Amino acid sequence: MVSLSNHERDYAASATMSAAARAAAIVRYLDYLRVERRVSPHTLAAYSDDLARFDAHVDAQTPDVMWDGVSGEQVRAFVAALHRAGRAPRTLQRRLSSVRSFLAWLAAEGEIRANVASGLRAPKAPRRLPQVPDADQMKALLEAPDGSRLAVRDRALFELVYSSGLRLAELCGLRWGELDIEGGFARVTGKGAKTRVVPVGSQALEALLAWRTQTPHRANDPLFAGRAGNPIAPRSVQARLSAWSKKHGDGRRLHPHLLRHACASHMLESSGNLRAVQELLGHADIGTTQIYTHLDFQHLARVYDAAHPRARRKP
Repeated sequence: MVSLSNHERDYAASATMSAAARAAAIVRYLDYLRVERRVSPHTLAAYSDDLARFDAHVDAQTPDVMWDGVSGEQVRAFVAALHRAGRAPRTLQRRLSSVRSFLAWLAAEGEIRANVASGLRAPKAPRRLPQVPDADQMKALLEAPDGSRLAVRDRALFELVYSSGLRLAELCGLRWGELDIEGGFARVTGKGAKTRVVPVGSQALEALLAWRTQTPHRANDPLFAGRAGNPIAPRSVQARLSAWSKKHGDGRRLHPHLLRHACASHMLESSGNLRAVQELLGHADIGTTQIYTHLDFQHLARVYDAAHPRARRKP
């Protein structure tokens, strides 16, 4: 058995203490996100994973360092290692954003002198445009004949997402008291526990009225309940839309977020009002909404190619 020298023993203890201190700081930050920022469990899990990976990177390089000793070079090396491993630009952006936010919090708490990641940027990700169903495809999907109780609920689910551009978590969290069928609007709670009021279209209201006749609807009851009376699970909505689209759709794989995309792109095609679409979707930054201007241009390009006498392409 090899014995450690006093110097090696002190170094190992220091490294262990440093690792424990770094981990404790991450736990405090995650508590801050959960309690004060009220981020979703999904977002919290992403932060936890990103920071655990960054901590492992720091530990592999300098196990005895505390957070105030981490350098900008180490952050750059972390991103570079992810890039070499073939991680997508969006993954690099998210992980660097998690590290940057964590170090900014440590600086605000006075635990480090400065945020060494504040000026670092990850490679830009290409903006992938969602391939949304057109208005006729949505009409065929939503008006497919099926009179079962489950179909009445499913149609109300899908009509509401497409009508109001709801996120999946917003849809699942809605309660009857937050829906005003007579007024034609719903009050939803989105990211960061922010509440907004969204209009609900006539076809969605009709579907919701049909659903209301088939289910109890006290104010605090979930608008769409699972088997135990709790709010319907996101996976259940995804599974139902997948099954519905296979049965009544054109063969493409649909998911709830694609209906939200369809709502936004169809609104923008008809109105051109980017600010209104931003408010409807609950985007904090209009830059997030601007992806739909690219979709709108695709629509414009198709119309232009079909209509302009000097733009028609030869077969």
